[in-house]
Amino acid sequence: MDTVGTDRHAQHDAQHDEQEDLLSELLQSLRLTAVFDNRWHVRAPWAIEGDAERSCAVLHYVVEGDCWVTTDGEPPVELHAGDLVVFPTGAAHRLSDRPGRQCVPLKAALPERHPGTSGEIVVDGSGPESRLLSAGLRYDADAATGLCTSLPWALVLDSPQVDREPLLRDTLRLLASPDRPVGPGGRLITLRAFEMALVLALRPLLRELAGTPASPPLLRHPGISRAVVTMATRFAEPWTIDCIAREVGMSRSAFTAAFRDLVGESPARYLAARRMREAGRLLAETSLPQSAVPARVGYQSAVGFHLAFRKWFGVTPGEYRAGAVRAA
Repeated sequence: MDTVGTDRHAQHDAQHDEQEDLLSELLQSLRLTAVFDNRWHVRAPWAIEGDAERSCAVLHYVVEGDCWVTTDGEPPVELHAGDLVVFPTGAAHRLSDRPGRQCVPLKAALPERHPGTSGEIVVDGSGPESRLLSAGLRYDADAATGLCTSLPWALVLDSPQVDREPLLRDTLRLLASPDRPVGPGGRLITLRAFEMALVLALRPLLRELAGTPASPPLLRHPGISRAVVTMATRFAEPWTIDCIAREVGMSRSAFTAAFRDLVGESPARYLAARRMREAGRLLAETSLPQSAVPARVGYQSAVGFHLAFRKWFGVTPGEYRAGAVRAA
């Protein structure tokens, strides 16, 4: 009996570790390219509506007071001080002091929303006051996986959940502060701080979703989730689609169809994207000889790597490295 129990425990640990690996890979690929943030100082009555944003996550952190989030076809969500709501796919939504208010379009309240800048929304009413930090977080659509598009329209961490993530809580408070640091490199620091906040928020949310009917299908499919982890962590191996399908115990046709459906692209493109991201990192961030890069990312032919890299990035590996050096 003890042996069986131990085996079951080991199997559970292996499944847990594999799920953690999958979440890490999915979050690692979510790199922000631009951010626009704004602070809200509003007194009831107020209501502001934002359009859907493509390749953009949106977050709202309630610094003080309360508000409601609504969208078509979904029940209203009430938020209180310390709560955080994330819209992974930038779904259109409305924020207000109570549901049913006549809304002002966000583009009217903030006509200029340039990436890398901050704005402010002020509504002087006679009712209760609320303060919020809001941000539109644009991410690299080519690097993001099908997980993003399969997430619920809104994900909420209430104040106690945020407090259980001290780094997330402190990052949000710093970003919400009117006295947050500015100066040389300020835009990059802000971008990376919001990127960290997004990842820190999504990690407990995804953990909570995993294994529930609301979880993204990718997290519930053992074969495809294992394939994603395999390609993400063992991309230097000479994989073929047939080999990966066998590795996860599926036929090629079933694997290819399920992968495209759950991830949003073919397994070949996903593997190529992972290899190209690593190749770009090696060229931009290390002094590894260019000739050594192909083998490090799974290409046995230098010519094949050169052609694939140029097709993916639009420049040669040498031009890519030179551009990274000039940017630094």
